[in-house]
Amino acid sequence: MHPLSLLNQEFIARGWNRKPTGRLLAELALHVTLALGGIALVVLARSPWLDALGILVSTMGSLGVSTNTHTSSHYSTATRRWVNRALTYFGYPLFLGMSATYWWQKHVAVHHPTPNVIGLDDDADLLPTFTITERDVAEARGLRRWWFEHQWLAIPFAIAFNALNVQQAGVRYLVGCLRDSSRRTKAHVHDALALLGHVALWLVIPAFFFGPLAVLGLYAVRVVLLGYAIFIAFAPAHFPAEAAFVDREGKSRAEYFRKADYIFLQTSTTLNFRTGFLGRLFCAGVDYQIEHHLFPGYSHVYYPQMSRILRRFCEEQGYPYRTLGWWEAVWKSLVVFRKPKPILPRLMTVHGPVPAAEAPESVAIVGDMIEQVA
Repeated sequence: MHPLSLLNQEFIARGWNRKPTGRLLAELALHVTLALGGIALVVLARSPWLDALGILVSTMGSLGVSTNTHTSSHYSTATRRWVNRALTYFGYPLFLGMSATYWWQKHVAVHHPTPNVIGLDDDADLLPTFTITERDVAEARGLRRWWFEHQWLAIPFAIAFNALNVQQAGVRYLVGCLRDSSRRTKAHVHDALALLGHVALWLVIPAFFFGPLAVLGLYAVRVVLLGYAIFIAFAPAHFPAEAAFVDREGKSRAEYFRKADYIFLQTSTTLNFRTGFLGRLFCAGVDYQIEHHLFPGYSHVYYPQMSRILRRFCEEQGYPYRTLGWWEAVWKSLVVFRKPKPILPRLMTVHGPVPAAEAPESVAIVGDMIEQVA
């Protein structure tokens, strides 16, 4: 039996496969309350200090909604599939203005099976504006080469558009699916309705009470700060130099997934980072990315307990298992724009692929989704 299946059996025996739905909904309610309460404080306050506090609280609440919804998008919040999907529609398109179907395609079906595989993982491809690979810099010429060598000066400002870029990319993806009858599904329709609801709830209706300029201004500040928050929560798992970049070796996504050593790929390209109690609350598992990438069907509530066993397993089996400090990981995520990472020509040569019949259910689900988008 494959080692990953043995680990899965041990986790099941400890009850960690159960969905702690009540706790996750309580956490989501807290994040929503903070996000809306912060906005209310800005609206009602008559002090710039209270305005700043309100924006900060709202940003942290919105980040919590994002990471909590990330768990739901992997069907890890509830046992019923429709509950997870409904929560994903609420968190991403309705609350944050980010397409749920785009997230499922980009993150679940594309990123998770092939993280940091150049040419397959869109999250590692920042072209044409930026790059974090040595290959792109070496192949660039003239003004483009000069820009890549100095891009690090612009990154602190570019991150401000992080959330906006996700929103725009999601809308473009969704519109393309809706216009193409061969791709259009009910999920895309539900996604579009939720996005329209986001516009109505966050922009149109408030504009009647506070004026369009004030509403647009507050919304813009919210999106900018959310862009920074998302970066410090999600970038540390795959951007630092310790998280390897790998060449696709001319393979398609489905072929690469089938032939790769699943454990070695995930642990070589993924990092954890340390947070305290509040950090764990707002990160909702993205600080335990190794556990999440190997067992995406498990709730983030169990990751701290799983990490002790998984770390020992990796040390015994010769797999990498790296944990950085949070701000160390954020800093190293910025440094790669100054010193881009090499692309390793080959990585999957150690333990062999995970047999589909023995892989945990969540891994098999990812494989099925790969086949659908390959």
